[in-house]
Amino acid sequence: MHATQRQEYVDFVTAATPKLRRTAYLLTGGDAHRADDVVQQTLTRLYVQWDRARAADDIGAYVHRMLVNAFRQERRSRWFGVRLFDRPPEPEPRGAPPTDAVVDTVAVRAALAAVPPGQRVVLVLRFYADLSVEQTAEVLGCSAGNVKSQTARGLAALRRQLPLADPTEVTR
Repeated sequence: MHATQRQEYVDFVTAATPKLRRTAYLLTGGDAHRADDVVQQTLTRLYVQWDRARAADDIGAYVHRMLVNAFRQERRSRWFGVRLFDRPPEPEPRGAPPTDAVVDTVAVRAALAAVPPGQRVVLVLRFYADLSVEQTAEVLGCSAGNVKSQTARGLAALRRQLPLADPTEVTR
């Protein structure tokens, strides 16, 4: 890789890593360590395939596809189910008590983690990564109709997980 290509890669990775980490965090159901592993695998593969990636029409969609593939491969790994502890360590309490917005964010993340992984991937790509139906279909290698049905099922599963303050808020 030439110095200019290497600099392009570094610039892209510097700009994209925070969003990739947040996306991976949501894909892994809130497991920051697994998310970091998935992002690292993605960025390593991206380095190897940088010439192909930079030639893509939409490098963002290309890298999201790589991220989803790394997530799926990590789930298929035989190490996926191995747990060294019965439960993850409790986070250290910090500062002031959480606000309602923080509580809502935690509730949404917990609900999202309970959604089946395939539906969770679609929801994260559609509503967090802000990809269109067509872009999501391209990233996942499926039809737009499949993305729409998985989105509907994922939103229904998410609604079932979230406690409603006012039951009349959701009509379905």
